[in-house]
Amino acid sequence: MSFTLHGLGVSPGITIGVARLASHHRIEVPHRVLPTQDVNKEVRRFEEAVATVRHEMETLRGQIPPNAPAELAAFLDMHRMILDDGMLSEVPKQLIVAQQCNAEWALAQQMEQFLEQFDTVEDAYLRERKTDVVQVVERVQKVLLGHQDRFPTLENSETDCILVAHDLSPADMVVFKRQRFASFITDLGGATSHTAILARSLNIPSVIALHNARELIRDNEIIIVDGQQGVVVVDPDDAVLEEYQLRQNQWRIDSQKLKRLSGSRSKTLDGVEIELMANIELPQDVAAAREAGARGIGLFRSEFLFMNRSDLPNEDEQYEAYRDVVTAMKGLPVIVRTLDAGADKPLGDLTDHTLNPALGRRAIRLCLAEPMMFHTQLRAILRASYHGQIKIMIPMLTNLQELRLTYAAIERAKVSLLADGLLFNPAVPVGGMIEVPAAALMASAFAERLDFISIGTNDLIQYTLAIDRADDGVAYLYEPTHPAVLYLIAETIRAADKLGKPVSVCGEMAGDPRLTHLLLGLGLRRFSMQAPSLLPVKQQLLQADTQKITALVQKILKTSDEDKLEALFQKLN
Repeated sequence: MSFTLHGLGVSPGITIGVARLASHHRIEVPHRVLPTQDVNKEVRRFEEAVATVRHEMETLRGQIPPNAPAELAAFLDMHRMILDDGMLSEVPKQLIVAQQCNAEWALAQQMEQFLEQFDTVEDAYLRERKTDVVQVVERVQKVLLGHQDRFPTLENSETDCILVAHDLSPADMVVFKRQRFASFITDLGGATSHTAILARSLNIPSVIALHNARELIRDNEIIIVDGQQGVVVVDPDDAVLEEYQLRQNQWRIDSQKLKRLSGSRSKTLDGVEIELMANIELPQDVAAAREAGARGIGLFRSEFLFMNRSDLPNEDEQYEAYRDVVTAMKGLPVIVRTLDAGADKPLGDLTDHTLNPALGRRAIRLCLAEPMMFHTQLRAILRASYHGQIKIMIPMLTNLQELRLTYAAIERAKVSLLADGLLFNPAVPVGGMIEVPAAALMASAFAERLDFISIGTNDLIQYTLAIDRADDGVAYLYEPTHPAVLYLIAETIRAADKLGKPVSVCGEMAGDPRLTHLLLGLGLRRFSMQAPSLLPVKQQLLQADTQKITALVQKILKTSDEDKLEALFQKLN
């Protein structure tokens, strides 16, 4: 019987293939009371199981394919840290001795205690780390219980195979990569989950958060995965199958056509030059940016150098990362955003674990509160500036005092480098991110004091509309085209243009082809986005006439009626 499931599409494209079910069942853990003489033996059995899983993780890390996303190793390292945490590796041994119980039971009881701590956390990103704990514990339980690997083995076949799982851990993703599945779907997962992040990095059609796909789909059933629409069609009839085959072929043709645009100039129909740049997380991402034709790095998210580790990166480690990106870009500009940690990107004890971390000590607030950490990063960026066109960008500015303190910190870093005899560019440009309404309303004041401005639309929308963008419960309210959001973007662009300061958008709006004409009409001439979005956006701007678009966008800015706005947006696109 044919039916359709709806979830969260996290990587676009269409795959048609046969379902391969990953085994999933709630591991039933027996409870046994042990004779006193067997307790020490049981402790050793637990230690051996932990050691076995640790060895498995080390082996998997060594088997990561060269072309796998860099985040994969980091996620495996996180699971190794969870495994080695005393809450899971030591406390169960104490329970075995104290209660004379079997290892499986002791571990299960300790896991429940551990997970209760996550239930009190408001932050969506931290709550999703609860899944990582469960995944690590399940690996140990499977060793204790003698369970086999849950992934199906693929035979040589011309038919694409689609993995259907309840959830996938980072360790699972290594096996997934080796098994050459064409796509995957899962019951669980959120927008910030590791599964979603890795799906986008692997660039294969994927749908998550389907809730009960693993129970409803049978092994070897034909299924269709539409990663663009977040739709999974199970056992399609001939008409639906034929329709999706046509869509799939068209998707492949369109993707190949787009590649031809990588070397073309980014110019509108009426001759306006547009600058398209790439956002990156790690130095390895530069290759994809250059392949897509990026004219520079508009946002280097330096916080990814700090994540998934127990210590802070030292100056030399940061310097080498920034230098590698600058040299790889061969003279094109590279904008390094200083550490933007906090909220959905926690850094252990450095960041807040409060009820509202997005409103707490994060981004530039955190850097100014940790002057030695900030000093180290600024020295590393300045040293890298000797090797190419590097710029410093300050995240989440809200007042001019923060800017004055930041400039003072940059000057101290320069003085210390001079004292050490290290080379750097003394005239490194400094820019700021407009991410909160207060900063947008003060855009003129910031533009007067900065060399350039970048609008971070992700947070600007979140703070303007009072919506947690990681909360699925209010996702429907997250609206980039809300009149208030458009007003703040327009005013920021106007203020920067009036003072002759470069202004760009580096949030998700910049990489959404449906919003390209809108942003052009608002006066934007510099876009920065994830590398896969560059060519679809370029295709849109090549078809745009800025004079006609600008007149229409001015009407949009003066309209608040939803029906009229919808009609104008349709006309715009």
